[in-house]
Amino acid sequence: MTSVKTIKDVEESSWHEFKGIAARNKLKMGALFGKMVEDYKEENAAVWNKILNPGKILSDEEAGDMEKTVAKLRKERGFR
Repeated sequence: MTSVKTIKDVEESSWHEFKGIAARNKLKMGALFGKMVEDYKEENAAVWNKILNPGKILSDEEAGDMEKTVAKLRKERGFR
C-alpha cells in the first residue's frame, strides 16, 4: 500500500516543472524523485572523492629524489 507524502514550501512553478519532467520521461513522480535523490548522492560522492583522493603531486622518481635530498640535509644538520 502506498502512502501520501508532502513536501513543504515547493513553488507552484517548480511543482509543474517536476510533473512535466516526469511525464516527458514516462516516469511516475515517485520514481523520478528517487532517481533524483540517487543522482544527487552520486554527484556528491564524486565531488568528495575528487577532493579527498586527488592524483599524485610528484612522480615516483621525483618523490625518491626528494627523499634522498631530505635525508642528506637532515644528516648534514645533525637530525636523525
